[in-house]
Amino acid sequence: MQTYLYNLATDKYNGFIASMLKCFLFILAFIYGLIVRTLIFIYRLKPYRLDCKVISVGNITLGGTGKTSLVEYIARYLKKQGYKVAILTRGYKRKITDYGLRITDYDTMGDEPYMLKVKLKDIPVVVDTNRIRAAKTAIRDYAVDTVILDDGFQQWKINKDLEIVTIDVTNPFGNQHLIPRGILREPQSSLKRADIFVLTKTNLNPDFQDVKYFLGSLNSKSLILESMHNLLGFYIMGEGGNDLLRPDTLKQKTVTLFSGIGDPDSFENLIMDLKVNIGLSFRFPDHYNYSGKDLENIVSESKKKNIDTLITTEKDAARISKLPITDYRLPIFVLRIELKLTKDEQEFHNRLLQLYTV
Repeated sequence: MQTYLYNLATDKYNGFIASMLKCFLFILAFIYGLIVRTLIFIYRLKPYRLDCKVISVGNITLGGTGKTSLVEYIARYLKKQGYKVAILTRGYKRKITDYGLRITDYDTMGDEPYMLKVKLKDIPVVVDTNRIRAAKTAIRDYAVDTVILDDGFQQWKINKDLEIVTIDVTNPFGNQHLIPRGILREPQSSLKRADIFVLTKTNLNPDFQDVKYFLGSLNSKSLILESMHNLLGFYIMGEGGNDLLRPDTLKQKTVTLFSGIGDPDSFENLIMDLKVNIGLSFRFPDHYNYSGKDLENIVSESKKKNIDTLITTEKDAARISKLPITDYRLPIFVLRIELKLTKDEQEFHNRLLQLYTV
């Protein structure tokens, strides 16, 4: 059902029945828009001020726009500059939500927070649906001077020192309708709040000048940056992930891909850019919780086609970390990427550091 509704919202389905359903979704989107505008107005009358710097990284659409990669980039940079940083995230679709338990693994954190925790090691990742409570925890337990709100654009209750919005240039605003008729989480006019726009996946769609012009017309004082996903290499699940294999390790090899992410097309395009042959591709819903049977099916179908190599993303690797992957006797290669700013990187650094001179 979730996939069907998403395909309706992105106009992948047409015909009489689809058109009738779209009309109904349009009515729901109108109601949703009224509610969102009302909440934004109320919460922004007197936003809560935290006792630290607050950097928000978010987006205005459903699906993957690269915001988590940007969160990682900012956290690493600020820590290198000597600041004490924590990442605040809600832990979407985590299996266990009991706040009395120690939050340390995928079940209690969710895929993206756990991935960040593993990669960033000594940078705290605090998981809580209440970001104000999470911030207070970070300040109390880790004495941080900065918190980064992962997926924070819709956190209207909190006063922010810097509002950053990621825009996927391969599909910046969908059909420009609010959910559930489209993929917009807020009206496009909300983008006026942003201090910085980071255009992501620019290597996959070099024709994005209209997007830059539109964002500049909304907020002429905003900084508009360009970025792409830089391929760092692969690691094999179960071998620690510290020693990366070169990006061309699997060149000309036929592989099976599997992923449960917001933008599987980008993942597949990155793999094809490496001159890897995609024999099979399994796509699951975003944040999908894999079972042992899912992996058994992927391995079985791969063996039928004489494919002996599987590739997945780091988000998916977090979700299958507790499954007995060694039992399937096929190596699972995990693609590691990083966000790379391709223009005005120093200006971005300057904007970050200006927060601490005020």
